[in-house]
Amino acid sequence: MKHFARLAAAAVVCASTSMAAWAADTTLRVSTWLPPTHGINTEIFAGLIGMIEEASGGQVSGELVFGLAPPPAQMDLIQDGAADIAIIFHGYQPGRFIGTKLIELPGFEGNAEAASVAYWRVHEAHLAKLDEHRGVKLISLNTHGPGQIHTSKDVASLADLNGLKTRIGGGVAGDVGAALGLVGINVPAPKVYETLESGAADAVAMNVGERVGFKLNEVAKNLYDMPGGFYRGSFAIIMSQETFDSLPADVQAALDEKVFGEPASRMAGAAWDKSDMIGYEATKSAEGTKIVDASAEDQAKFAAIAAEVTAKVLAELEGAGVDAQAAYEMVKAEMAAN
Repeated sequence: MKHFARLAAAAVVCASTSMAAWAADTTLRVSTWLPPTHGINTEIFAGLIGMIEEASGGQVSGELVFGLAPPPAQMDLIQDGAADIAIIFHGYQPGRFIGTKLIELPGFEGNAEAASVAYWRVHEAHLAKLDEHRGVKLISLNTHGPGQIHTSKDVASLADLNGLKTRIGGGVAGDVGAALGLVGINVPAPKVYETLESGAADAVAMNVGERVGFKLNEVAKNLYDMPGGFYRGSFAIIMSQETFDSLPADVQAALDEKVFGEPASRMAGAAWDKSDMIGYEATKSAEGTKIVDASAEDQAKFAAIAAEVTAKVLAELEGAGVDAQAAYEMVKAEMAAN
């Protein structure tokens, strides 16, 4: 019995030592404003934390913290030091970001992974000089897949969208919505379900993955699907500069080389693609749902709208000091190459 006790004690010591050896020296607080099961949490943040742990040799990890602040306040939250990492949707803060609207334009051909990689590269080449993320450490830039229109009412054509009360996230989606005749309703993404369920909105503009992420198959039975989408949504993952500066120099170098920038942007884009694939499959199998593909006539009508919106946004970028046409052509070329 004493022999067993000594073995048990030794095992406890060994296990404790092993756990201590693998325990992170720093655990970053990752602020999230999304439901626990949303892909941003289960795929993007989980993937990012895994990349950080690997690159830092286990010295740095992360944990999700829910409900610290509403979506528009996430950047301020990080600057105030209340969390270490967060994801922001640029469209929630009208006027604060201009360069970010470039990747949101309709008409780009390619998935979210290709768009996110192109986004990071064009940022480095053309957009970084705008310094729109000043005050924080920029970890990645990414975009969700093509944004579509999800409705609680039957929609058979582009004309049927006119006058629908629609939750629109902001950014280029707002420009497109206005051109389509949608009546914009401004509520954060986590409020979409109840807004549709209550009848306060007839529709929502979101990527298809959100049919699962926000349970749209229950309250927006109809998906009006435009090839290439009506827009894309621009996101950034940001980190407290003070937190980053407090990490050991070798860890900073490893994160900058192996995680931050293009690697994290690619990972996030791929996660958005996965969510869209799941969303389409869930919609096809859900009871009472319907996917309406835009007709060739409606595609041509929207192409004209997209051209007008693109010209407007490129003029904004030009006014901000960006070589807008060169940046636009770079996005297209990079997406084609990926």
